[in-house]
Amino acid sequence: MKIVPLNDRVLVKRLEETQMTKGGIYIPDTAKEKPIEGKIIAVGSGKIADNGQRVALTVKEGDRVLFGKYSGTEIKIEGEEYLMMREDDILAIVE
Repeated sequence: MKIVPLNDRVLVKRLEETQMTKGGIYIPDTAKEKPIEGKIIAVGSGKIADNGQRVALTVKEGDRVLFGKYSGTEIKIEGEEYLMMREDDILAIVE
C-alpha cells in the first residue's frame, strides 16, 4: 500500500493508550476516549504559498504528534484506521 497525501495533508496513525490506570484499574473500551497522539505515516509535498512557491511541511514521517480530539478525517486502509489531516490541525511534535 502506498498512500501519498496531497499538498499540506498528512496521514496519521493513532497511538493506542494504556488499558489500565496507574492504580491498576482496567479501563473498558466503552469508557476510553480517542487518543490525541499519533505517528506520522506519510506527508504531502507541501503547501503552495500566495507567490506560487511550495512551502515544505514542518513534520516528517515517523514524528510523534499531538492533535485536536476531533481533527482530521477518519479513513480505513486495508483494515487499519488512520486520520487524514492538514498540517495546521497538528498542535505539537513530541520529542
